[in-house]
Amino acid sequence: MRIVVDRERCSGIGICESLDPEHFEIDDNGALVLVSEMADDGDDTVMKAVRACPAVALSVVSE
Repeated sequence: MRIVVDRERCSGIGICESLDPEHFEIDDNGALVLVSEMADDGDDTVMKAVRACPAVALSVVSE
């Protein structure tokens, strides 16, 4: 699956990074960087990070 970020919604709080630093990182400017855009289907860690986003800026799509 591919991780999608809605840059307009992302506030850079970093909950995603704290839950899954393998895929998400907040840079020095407070912007979200996808360390890895692809994840295994059903990856629980990615899904927890996506669901925890308070801005609802994250989603996944099947590839």
